[in-house]
Amino acid sequence: MSDRDKQKDEYYKNHNYADSQPIYVEKDSISQEQMDKLTKSKVFCILPWIHLHAFPNGQAYPCCLSDSQYPLGNLHNNTMQEVWNSEEMKQLRHNMMNEVECKECTKCYEREQHGFISMRNDSNKNFGHHVTLLDKTTPDGTFDEFKIRYYDIRFTNLCNMSCRTCGGWFSSSWYNEEVELFGPRDHPQFMYAGRDKDDIWNQMQEHIPYLEQIYFAGGEPLIMEEHYKVLKELVRREMFDVRLQYNTNFSKLNLKDENVLDYWKLFKSVSIGASLDAMGPRAEYIRKGTKWDQIVRNREQMLEICPTVDFYVSSTVSIYNVLHVMDFHRDWVERGLIKAQDWNINILQGPDRERIDVLPEVYKEQVRKKILEHIEWLRPQDPLTRAIVGYESILSYMDSDNKDWLLHEFISTNDKLDVYRKESFEEVFPEYAELRSFCYDKWAKK
Repeated sequence: MSDRDKQKDEYYKNHNYADSQPIYVEKDSISQEQMDKLTKSKVFCILPWIHLHAFPNGQAYPCCLSDSQYPLGNLHNNTMQEVWNSEEMKQLRHNMMNEVECKECTKCYEREQHGFISMRNDSNKNFGHHVTLLDKTTPDGTFDEFKIRYYDIRFTNLCNMSCRTCGGWFSSSWYNEEVELFGPRDHPQFMYAGRDKDDIWNQMQEHIPYLEQIYFAGGEPLIMEEHYKVLKELVRREMFDVRLQYNTNFSKLNLKDENVLDYWKLFKSVSIGASLDAMGPRAEYIRKGTKWDQIVRNREQMLEICPTVDFYVSSTVSIYNVLHVMDFHRDWVERGLIKAQDWNINILQGPDRERIDVLPEVYKEQVRKKILEHIEWLRPQDPLTRAIVGYESILSYMDSDNKDWLLHEFISTNDKLDVYRKESFEEVFPEYAELRSFCYDKWAKK
């Protein structure tokens, strides 16, 4: 075990999930001012010094949670090197160094406001040892050391599901449905982040020696050839210290003759975040293409073949599942498929019509009651407090605003999908049998 891994193990012995202390920073290795940047700043994030993100359509951003309205460039037109010191990227670094809020970062600010651990918080904790790179940054935000330490570029939008909370930008399976329901798209069905299929892979080569962590998401990473290409290259170089992190719909563990479990066993740190929002028919409704029995079999197979690989459910909480997610959580704990603490709440922030604050007050009260009861069940089982913090933050997020005027838009849009898919919202979600009446009552009064 490397010194860094030992340090991480020691850190987690008395771990507090909400703690802001950076994991890999040795005592006296950084100044107090730099430590304050990492732990006290409401704006600073280390990612623009170690990372560049791109959507499958080529738009480049400081991270995957960045506001899509404000790209830093486009990798269909520019190289990663050119975007690295674009005027937009330099302004972003300048703002962060000077405690000025960034228009790109509003999703993290909103999450932190309601008690969620944001990507900014998590990045400062896991990559805070690079804070000394600020010393090499000019006052205007120029930073010439182009070495990607944290890699997350979505090679393609290839996906085998068309989730109700997603769309064609991130799922090729959505394309025909979107065209049929909403008209011609401004993008092709299959998209690649670079100028061609191999461009991002070729640009990545110079950064591989510096990699500390890779985040695989999509699309669906476990059905992408590029994903296995990266793993094979890390194995070839014997870079087993690189931390692998996933966001996957967990529907498939094989691609042709490749089984991802054979690779996960080789690496020292692998963390699988399964994007599972519900169980049974609800899961198959929200994430179209899900075969629930197969999801369960995949988890059982993983427990048998690589039981020590970190696995947690990363549940996107929306209007669809906010009354059900606690039942799902408890079911998987009681069946031995996860520990109670291995549950991450990913709050849906858009589209607005699917946010939980769209619910009428009578349903919000049901949510409050179920979550408070669930938290009491969780307390003795969640020493990391990750799950507890997530559920408490749901309550803050839900009660911070009232968007029930969007309920009509949710119902009408969802009805279009139901007709096209030959599905029924009320049949799958009987807890919402009366939701439609609140929508019509509200608009009738107007």
